[in-house]
Amino acid sequence: MNTKEYISSGIIESYILGLASPEEAGILECVMKNNAEVKAAFEEAQKTLEDLATIQAVAPPSDLKSKIWNKIQQEQTAEEIQPVVSADIPAAKPQEEIKIQGNSNWKAFAMAASVLFLISVAGNLLWMNDQAKTKQEIAKLQTEKTSQDLAMQKMNQKMEMISNPDMKMVKLKGVEKHTDSKAIVFWDTKTKEVYLNAETLPKAPEGMQYQLWAIADGKPVNAGMYTEDKDSKIALANIPNAQAFAITLEKKGGSLVPTMENMFVMGEI
Repeated sequence: MNTKEYISSGIIESYILGLASPEEAGILECVMKNNAEVKAAFEEAQKTLEDLATIQAVAPPSDLKSKIWNKIQQEQTAEEIQPVVSADIPAAKPQEEIKIQGNSNWKAFAMAASVLFLISVAGNLLWMNDQAKTKQEIAKLQTEKTSQDLAMQKMNQKMEMISNPDMKMVKLKGVEKHTDSKAIVFWDTKTKEVYLNAETLPKAPEGMQYQLWAIADGKPVNAGMYTEDKDSKIALANIPNAQAFAITLEKKGGSLVPTMENMFVMGEI
């Protein structure tokens, strides 16, 4: 096995991801000490994986931790509160000592009952409002967790593709007008299928769509139309030969030739 075959075997990616066996890891470390080309390939693969992790990073909401902690404390406090019975309740007076003071006090009793009723109603309204807010916060937390789970699922799919020794990664960097843009092409050298990770590109305007191009023998070849539901999951095209890839913004449905002034990213293999 020559140097190029060894580099393309996938052992470098497996080593970085911690999937290589101790024997494979030891061999690679020895080879890197004595082969500058393998060492350079290792550093490039390591940087590519770091870039991919940065692109896909999903930061949790800044207030997520405090919300969860407050909710836990509220539930613990509710469980700890127990009804307290006072030991100083005076003994009931003999029945003969209870005197009815007459009808003159009925208004005072009615007013007191009305006040207690209003307090009870107000307390129930506050309790119901608090319950509604709590349910809304829980629903929001569940939505945020679902979003993070989907992001993690996408990351795992990409990591599986990276660890595939037949999969070649091609980093596409922003051209002059779009220096901040970037994307990654996954090219299966065995099946010749091409996958695209372009989530970080700006959202395409209404009526427009990103189109992937393979540059083969100096000529652009249509490599498929990009949509978010296809990102890194569905092959856009089958490309038997290519020296580079590029992405342009075209009218929805694609173009027969690339619109060069609308090119966003490009990368050589």
